[in-house]
Amino acid sequence: MNTSSIREYFNSSTNAAPLAVFRIFFGALMLISIIRFAANGWIEKLYIDPTLSFSYSGFEWVQPLGGYTYIIFMICGLSAIFVSLGYKYKVAIITFFLSFTYIELMDKTTYLNHYYFISILSFLMIFLPAHAYFSVDAFRNEKLRSKLVPAWTIDSIKFLLCIVYFYAGLAKLNSDWLIHAMPLEIWLPSKYSLPILGDLFQQSWTHYAFSWAGALYDLTIPFLLLIKRTRVFAFALVVVFHILTRVLFPIGMFPYIMIVSALIFFDAGLHNKILSFISRILKISKATFDKAAVYSFPKPWIKNVSLSVIALFFVVQLLVPFRYMLYPGELFWTEEGYRFSWRVMLMEKTGYANFKVVDPATGQQFYVDNNEFLTRFQEKQMSFQPDFILEYAHFLEQHYKEQGIDNPEIYVDSYVALNGRGSQLYVNPEIDLTTIEQSNYRQTWLMPFEDEIKGL
Repeated sequence: MNTSSIREYFNSSTNAAPLAVFRIFFGALMLISIIRFAANGWIEKLYIDPTLSFSYSGFEWVQPLGGYTYIIFMICGLSAIFVSLGYKYKVAIITFFLSFTYIELMDKTTYLNHYYFISILSFLMIFLPAHAYFSVDAFRNEKLRSKLVPAWTIDSIKFLLCIVYFYAGLAKLNSDWLIHAMPLEIWLPSKYSLPILGDLFQQSWTHYAFSWAGALYDLTIPFLLLIKRTRVFAFALVVVFHILTRVLFPIGMFPYIMIVSALIFFDAGLHNKILSFISRILKISKATFDKAAVYSFPKPWIKNVSLSVIALFFVVQLLVPFRYMLYPGELFWTEEGYRFSWRVMLMEKTGYANFKVVDPATGQQFYVDNNEFLTRFQEKQMSFQPDFILEYAHFLEQHYKEQGIDNPEIYVDSYVALNGRGSQLYVNPEIDLTTIEQSNYRQTWLMPFEDEIKGL
């Protein structure tokens, strides 16, 4: 593609309806997610009750705010409403991004790929004119009202979805997933109570069929959605795939988010029908917005900055999932570079961690009752994730210093089982973890993985 073609593309326009529908559904689903989270009591259980919050490196300052944590969720929910309505959109989407990301960063125990997806998607939406059509802002401001928007604003969302799917597919190209059908070989048999499928899930060939089909789906679905001839078939696959994963696994709103997001690949005709339906339900005149012109950014520099930020954003999204190559050791074992890389449900990892505190002055030692400091969910996650183990060790160090032990030494007896393998010693039990800085370099204190997982 030559320079003139690139320039022509970035100056081209397309119907704004897909972007408006995406904004409406995105805001609505986020509101439902926040309400669901609060209704299940998870705000208190996951953020207020725990004594310790496990922090992301560099974001230790992001902590739950006690009872005020509810206010963060309220702000997030209200901003989701405003995003959906397209009311004060720029302020609303920035507020949503900041509040949702703050919630995500409060405790990495709750890390999920789709939380990360929502954060980066909402960041991307800050730079898109999703309020230029069929919004309260566009209704009130005739200058903003635009039936056409730059084509790249819609394509950027499509590109992000393609990255999520394709990288998830690449991550499945490993020997555990394809050769051993792990961890589906462990998970699927437990679904024996499901009608019809329950019996199938007891068969080994089903585990392999699902493993290979999952990899093939993730690798091909972006292209099937992009091609008009296969789009309807692809969307049907999206619906079946995500409904099935919702039935099989407790992954919350993610399946619905991905199903609704896939609608953006369809032509504007479908989205205009959706908006017409909404107009009839809410008794809104869609014609008011259809009399609009082509959207233009308020200032040329705003467009240039938006394009520059989005370009940098995608460079980061393309490179970050491969950062694991910078670290030694088996990725599934050390988990360095595992998060934020679209590695979705690739591991069944369980662990045991028994911490020992030694007073160097007296030689006295005792074992820690993890239930004194951690919730059951936190202890489970801590037991097989190295950065959790190290952070917890430093927390114990500080706690027992306050209890009067000078320079306490913290050791751990830790065993981990990965994808059906036998339990293996995980952390070197001879190393005082207080001597290890809380960084990503773990080779000096993790025991080597006694097997090999081939692939990406």
